[in-house]
Amino acid sequence: MSFFKNIFSKEKKETLDKGLEKTKTSFFSKLSKVVAGKSKVDDDVLDHLEEVLVASDVGVATTLKIIERIEERVAKDKYVGTDALNQLLREEIAGLLSETNLGNETEFTVPIANSPHVIMVVGVNGVGKTTTIGKLASQFKKQGLKVVLGAADTFRAAAIDQLQIWADRTQVPIVRQEMGSDPASVAFDTLSSALTQNADVVIIDTAGRLHNKVNLMNELTKIKRVMQKVVADAPHEVLLVLDGSTGQNAFEQAKQFTKATEVTSLAVTKLDGTAKGGVVIGISDQFQIPVKYIGVGEGIDDLQVFNKHEFVDSFFK
Repeated sequence: MSFFKNIFSKEKKETLDKGLEKTKTSFFSKLSKVVAGKSKVDDDVLDHLEEVLVASDVGVATTLKIIERIEERVAKDKYVGTDALNQLLREEIAGLLSETNLGNETEFTVPIANSPHVIMVVGVNGVGKTTTIGKLASQFKKQGLKVVLGAADTFRAAAIDQLQIWADRTQVPIVRQEMGSDPASVAFDTLSSALTQNADVVIIDTAGRLHNKVNLMNELTKIKRVMQKVVADAPHEVLLVLDGSTGQNAFEQAKQFTKATEVTSLAVTKLDGTAKGGVVIGISDQFQIPVKYIGVGEGIDDLQVFNKHEFVDSFFK
C-alpha cells in the first residue's frame, strides 16, 4: 500500500509543471543566451551562468556554491560541452536539495507518535499563511485525520474571520476569541479542546508582525510555554510560510523569523504566479530547513507536499 502512496499522481505532476512554468521559461531563456555560440563550458559561460542564477532568485551564496561545484566537475572532466550544462545543473541542484529535504513524501502525513501533532504556523501578513493553514486542514482531513484550528493571530479581526471561513469550508472545528485577546490563551484553549476531541492534528495561526522582533520572539515563546502546559512537547513543528513571489524579500523574512524562533519546516507559496521559483533552492540551502510544502496554484488542492525529485524534474523538463 505504501508503494502506491508514494507515487506522485499525474494530476499533481501536471499542476507542479504548470506552477513552475514561469520560472522555468524565464530561467531557460536566460540560459540559452549564455550558451549561444559556445561549444564548451568555460569561465565566460560560468560567469554568465552565475548572473542567471542570481537573477532567478537562487541567492548569491547558493549560486556561488553551485558554480563552484560545476567548476570542479569541469576541471575534473577537462572538457564539458555546453549541451551537458543542463544535466550538470540538474544534478547539482538536486544534490543541494537532498542535503536539506528528505523529499520522498507525496502525501500529507503527521508522525503518529505525537497525538495530537501540534503545528504552530508563523509568517508575515500577506504571504498566504491563513490560506496555507486552510489548505493543510483540508489535506489532512482527506487523509482521515481529525483536525482542530486555533486562531491565535488575535491582532487582526480579518485574520480570525479568514480562518473561520476556512474552518467552515473544510468543516473542521476552530477555537477563537475576540480580537485583542491573549494569543497564548487561544493556543491553550485550542489544545485543551483538541485533547477533548481526540484530534490528530492541531494547527495554530500566529500574528505576522516583524517590525518589532523582540515582541514577536516574546510572544511566540509565551505561546509555546503555555501550550506545553497542555501538551508537554508542543509544538512539534514550527512552520514558516514564505511568499515565493517576493524573491529576495522571502530570504529576509526567513532570516528574521529564524532569529525570532526555532523554525523546523517551510512552506513556499504563490510559485505559480512568478518567475522567482529559484528562491526555493536558495532558501532550502541557506537556512538548512526542509521545505515541506509548496503552493503552485489557488485551488484547495494546489498546496503540495514538496518532493525534491519532482520539483527538479519539473524545473528541468
